[in-house]
Amino acid sequence: MTRPVTAGLSMSLSEECLELLACPRCDAALLAQPDGLDCKACQVRFPVLDGLPWLFAEPAYALGEWRARLHLELQSLTQRAARLERELADPALLPDTRDRLRWLHDACRDQRGRLEFLLAPLLDGRDAAARETYLALRTRLPSDQGLNTYAANLHRDWAWGLTENRQSCEIVASQLPADAKRLLVLGAGAGRLACDLHRAQGAELTVALDFNPLLASVGQRLSRGGNLELWEFPLAPRGPRDVAVLNRLQGLDAGPGLQFLLGDVLRAPLAAGRFDAVITPWLIDILDVELRELAPRVNRLLRAGGAWVNFGSLAFAHAQEAMNYSLPECAELIATSGFGDWQAREDRIAYLHSPASRHARDELTVCWRASKTAEAPALPRHSALPEWLVTGREPVPLKQDFALQAANTRIRAYVLGLIDGRRSIRDMAKLLERERLMRADEAAAVIRRFLIQMLDDSRRRDLP
Repeated sequence: MTRPVTAGLSMSLSEECLELLACPRCDAALLAQPDGLDCKACQVRFPVLDGLPWLFAEPAYALGEWRARLHLELQSLTQRAARLERELADPALLPDTRDRLRWLHDACRDQRGRLEFLLAPLLDGRDAAARETYLALRTRLPSDQGLNTYAANLHRDWAWGLTENRQSCEIVASQLPADAKRLLVLGAGAGRLACDLHRAQGAELTVALDFNPLLASVGQRLSRGGNLELWEFPLAPRGPRDVAVLNRLQGLDAGPGLQFLLGDVLRAPLAAGRFDAVITPWLIDILDVELRELAPRVNRLLRAGGAWVNFGSLAFAHAQEAMNYSLPECAELIATSGFGDWQAREDRIAYLHSPASRHARDELTVCWRASKTAEAPALPRHSALPEWLVTGREPVPLKQDFALQAANTRIRAYVLGLIDGRRSIRDMAKLLERERLMRADEAAAVIRRFLIQMLDDSRRRDLP
């Protein structure tokens, strides 16, 4: 039986789990303290909020960023409710339309309160790190990932039924070695797959790592047998009341040994060579690094002979086409990172089939297993930011995209300065021609496209 190591803020880690943790800045061991986890080498304390360790390389910055994203989500719900109130003031609404809008309005207001309660530890007013601190560490959170980006996964994992969850668990479990008792799930999301694999495998210890505090908080709570209610806002509602559905997210007890962590999978806060299997579900194609960098980092975490099991899509979308690998290319690349004994299966499964939505799809998934046969070449610690941006001393490179954006910005700024409530598009086009920026006929088309975009943006924001 494992003895828990208890630190404040409701954290309880087994000794076995604590031994697996490592500082994401320097790889030193972490020590449990009354209010968090300490790296003595870096002199940094990693906080624990509501029992969830925050093991980002710069924890204060991560807290500040996620707090800002939570406030943005709360503000978005408030603004949406306000827009719905204005629409409800229209006396010409159909009775059914009024009922639908009122239902959605009330759901938005209620969802705000539920998120505030669930993520209250994020709203305690802690200061964010100075910009220079996280720039020095070259860390940042993906700018395109909001708190609610993967909200559908919460409902898929814990509310919509067992079909998708069972399919995923059966596929991944079929590739896991029978003797794999220490599991690591990178990009665990809302945690249902980690929970199901932990139970199915009879694992002694499963670590579920994700960077989104909403997903990790819900996963931790529900995998301990808890439950909660959150609103789902389906993409294509089946009926009027399906615009917002209050789902009961029903948990199950995963048993001892399942631990959720918050951190960056590219700077995993874990000791090297300690896991029997690393699972990467629906992850490799959404990271902003190519597979060539991820593979050695997975290798580092596995013991000799351990298995990397990848599951999900190969919908790579890198700007550099060479990085958008096919399945045979994945096998070839992984072999250069200390892996062998490759095997893969493909399965068509249901994906995000909400009972309340008309939108659903099936996905042809790939699940491969590769065994660690050698140590991969060591990589430097992952850096999200280039040197010229970090130090501020090197010249900013004149990238083609930068130059194009600069030209567009100058023209747009000039056009905006011409809007005075009196000039027409033709008047502005003549002025652009007079300034020798472009011919009047070309300028008219450019100005029209620009103003259409501005009009569309203002309509989406409900501005006059």
